[in-house]
Amino acid sequence: MFEARTLFHKISYLQYPLMLIGIYYAVQPYIVGFDYFFESVNNLLIFIGLGISVSTLQDTTTTQNEVSRKIWQDPKKGKLLLSVLGATTLFLIIAGMYGAYVSTSENFKELSFGIIVLGIGLIGMLKAAIEMFENHRLDKNPPA
Repeated sequence: MFEARTLFHKISYLQYPLMLIGIYYAVQPYIVGFDYFFESVNNLLIFIGLGISVSTLQDTTTTQNEVSRKIWQDPKKGKLLLSVLGATTLFLIIAGMYGAYVSTSENFKELSFGIIVLGIGLIGMLKAAIEMFENHRLDKNPPA
């Protein structure tokens, strides 16, 4: 029988090739020269943002590793991580919008699209993190 959760969890593994493409753009200036540095960084941000977006399709009812489990089970650590993630997301969206619509710096304008895509990816990650926190915190979900 078709199960959407399993399908989307499998699709979430596309995050790895997208991250590898992002890493390629991170090292590209060192290989071909720094003439297109800002274009490479913009592409890096785009592919990392896409990778993060796809990664949020994973099953939030399970943790991926021991560190993740410890964070999401502890209400203080979970709230702290959600706060940091939320602030980072908000900062990136605002910075990207500023770069796209207000900044006079051509370099910042070039990076703004990648910054916005990364911020949008983090919005999805924030939603997945909230679900992880709700599913795993020990004060609301004691072990059986």
